[in-house]
Amino acid sequence: MTAKPFIMIFVIVLAVAPLLRATEVTAQRSEHGVTVKIDGHPFTEYVLQSGTKPILWPIFGPTGKRLTRAYPMQVKNTETKDHVHHRSLWFSHGSVNGIDFWTETPAGKTGTIVHRKFVKIASGAKAQVVTENDWLSPAGKKVCEDLRCLTFGAWGDSRWIDFDITLRAGEGPVTFGDTKEGTFGLRVADSLRVDSKQGGQIINSLGQTNGAAWGKRADWVDYHGPLDGQTVGIAIFDHPQSFRHPTGWHVRTYGLFAANPFARQGFVGKESAAEPYVLPQGKEIALRYRVFLHRGDEKEGKVAEAFTDYAKLNK
Repeated sequence: MTAKPFIMIFVIVLAVAPLLRATEVTAQRSEHGVTVKIDGHPFTEYVLQSGTKPILWPIFGPTGKRLTRAYPMQVKNTETKDHVHHRSLWFSHGSVNGIDFWTETPAGKTGTIVHRKFVKIASGAKAQVVTENDWLSPAGKKVCEDLRCLTFGAWGDSRWIDFDITLRAGEGPVTFGDTKEGTFGLRVADSLRVDSKQGGQIINSLGQTNGAAWGKRADWVDYHGPLDGQTVGIAIFDHPQSFRHPTGWHVRTYGLFAANPFARQGFVGKESAAEPYVLPQGKEIALRYRVFLHRGDEKEGKVAEAFTDYAKLNK
């Protein structure tokens, strides 16, 4: 091989190499929990205690902007300030053995989810944070516990968070009430809200939109809209192996977005008989979700395709 072709090949390799480099996702202990970065850029932080529970905040999407509401972790005069318990991204439920773990008021009258220990913190092509947590009554008595595994990664220009949680009944049977107030929750940034009338939209895997998507059972729901001049979206996927798949969705036009597997009649009306789920002592249930952060609407963000890929993942 002559020197000239060799030099040309070398130049091409140098140009392509950055495109072939694997994404590095890091998870490192921080003052409040664990910070996660993608190729050195902020992605999110797992906060061990915010209000009455662990949360993820802030959450930066593919455009580098925060996709969830800052309130009440950070107060901005231009933001809505309703529902203080809607803390970016969280997991809780409105009735666990009759105790409200969803809301935070009145103070001292609701349950608290308390971090017990880290099981794993790892970095690499994907980052992972695994924790154990105790669900405590207002009196401090343990009601149940969970093992949650959070995995962070990227898919093309999009970012994702896998939230796998196992609920365990270690202290006795646990009854999860049939209430709409739950469970795997997210509060979108204000400009994405349908009610902001800036172009925000809710759409689910069945094609139902906005208010028509509330309470319906679907594989996924996408919430997208404008953010600082660009259209971005957040989808939540319910894995086929998740408990009671396809889940019901407590998704509201004012910005709340939650997968709720425990609400049955809770999505129909108070006149219907409740159907609580009882987890026997010593047993557990597993829930699997993916939060998919993308550019554009559900079509541009290839949400349906991303769900298909996610659904093929077996535990």
